[in-house]
Amino acid sequence: MLTNSNLSRLIATTALLIVTGLPMSSHAETAATTTPAADLSMKRPDDKSIRQFQYHATDEELADLRRRISATKWPSQELVKDDTQGVQRETMRKLAAYWSTDYDWRRVEAKLNSLPQFVTNIDGVDIHFIHVKSKNKNALPMIVTHGWPGSIIEQLKIIDPLTDPTAHGGTEADAFDVVIPSLPGYGFSGKPTELGWEPGRIARTWAELMKRLGYTKYVAQGGDWGDAVTEQMGVQAPAGLLGIHTNMPGAVPDEIQKSLDANKPAPANLSADEKRAYGQLDFFYEHGLAYAQEMTARPQTLYGVEDSPIGLASWMLDHDAKSYQLIARVFDGHEEGLTRDDVLDNVTLYWLTNTAVSSARLYWENKLAFFAPKDVKLPVAVSAFPDELYQAPESWAKQAFPNLIYYNRHEKGGHFAAWEQPEALTSDLRAAFNSLR
Repeated sequence: MLTNSNLSRLIATTALLIVTGLPMSSHAETAATTTPAADLSMKRPDDKSIRQFQYHATDEELADLRRRISATKWPSQELVKDDTQGVQRETMRKLAAYWSTDYDWRRVEAKLNSLPQFVTNIDGVDIHFIHVKSKNKNALPMIVTHGWPGSIIEQLKIIDPLTDPTAHGGTEADAFDVVIPSLPGYGFSGKPTELGWEPGRIARTWAELMKRLGYTKYVAQGGDWGDAVTEQMGVQAPAGLLGIHTNMPGAVPDEIQKSLDANKPAPANLSADEKRAYGQLDFFYEHGLAYAQEMTARPQTLYGVEDSPIGLASWMLDHDAKSYQLIARVFDGHEEGLTRDDVLDNVTLYWLTNTAVSSARLYWENKLAFFAPKDVKLPVAVSAFPDELYQAPESWAKQAFPNLIYYNRHEKGGHFAAWEQPEALTSDLRAAFNSLR
């Protein structure tokens, strides 16, 4: 007989198993365009052109956002003094007060529009991407993929250090060309109008994007869904892909997963690092999967977060315990790896592009076990941050990736590595891919 605890664990585990720039002259089409995100899903199967892109929210959209925040119908306060009942009301009130009065979307909009952004149609969906080329002609191309509840906002802080390393403590030999696409259904990319857009298909789309950009050799990086896509690129090993880097690897051994599924204590023979990782996974399965369960099973039901800015923000803040606690401290006035503007830049992008539900469908589409090894044979590099959903031990990484070329266990940082700890991640990427240049 299943106890309530075991039944909860079984449901949670099942949910996780089926979820968790270029110069103008080099493009076929060079006329500057401003393309609303809502118009990006038109199918043009024979059109392989690369079109310039910028985004400008209307004053009416921004005024409506502020009005909706101010008109929030607040729930009663949680009945506990911690976050065990969910995102705390006081945190959301502080977020709402700043969002509705002092927050300035135009600031990040100007930053985005200062970068080379493009759209190209691949497999019937318009794919938006940032493409910043280094001045160094020997730069290594890299495609970087965000996750949920992230976006291209996550990677903005690593663009300059990667493309202009000499201005950021590196050498010319550290230079990268950087391609940062928006996942289908996210941000400025089109919303798929047919089923089948799971990580493997996105991985094939990214390979086509790099081919379309003229790259014959490149590397790939990602965390969260970015890891799922990047590892599938590693499995598929398209021509030109030299290796991958992940900051949330699928590296949990099968025997460990079976023990977690059975809700057993950590095996006695684990090292200290492995015991800590086991504890993190055990906590996540027990307490952190609510969002994934809903989006895996019923993503279309999330009308509330599509209609309410505060509903959307609270849903996104509740991704994992450590990230939420960091963000709560930020809105209490503490200095952290993220700022209030960082957090709201990302949430506002989801709001303005109307992608709360379309992004959630990726959980429904996915059939891969998030943390299981995927049999990647290409060179793999791993950065392990302590406040990630689990900090992958080096022993597990070596077992999961037979061609592990780099591993670094960090003392600080969480789920949004590029966003929160850009210097650490940049340093890892330089070191990790040095041997593949």
